[in-house]
Amino acid sequence: MSFSPQTIVTLAELARIALTDEERTQMAAELERVFLLLDRLQAAPTEGVEPLAHPLAQSQRLREDHVTEPDCRDALLALAPSSDAGLYLVPKVIDA
Repeated sequence: MSFSPQTIVTLAELARIALTDEERTQMAAELERVFLLLDRLQAAPTEGVEPLAHPLAQSQRLREDHVTEPDCRDALLALAPSSDAGLYLVPKVIDA
């Protein structure tokens, strides 16, 4: 897959990063290598292979779930400029 310079510029803008001309060229080459690897993985024969949840047949030892920290909710809420019913109140920052 080939990436045009405009595609790289668009991707950089979406990622909010600034790239020099040299970095754009390097980024295009790196993205092409990534997509070539993905194409090779897609071409791998997987017929008859059952999916695995984990490559090793091991069970995970879990610790008991019990409270180890004291309840500091009221003390922390007292530090907030504004709270209601146990929740922090914050100003709206996104207009719908």
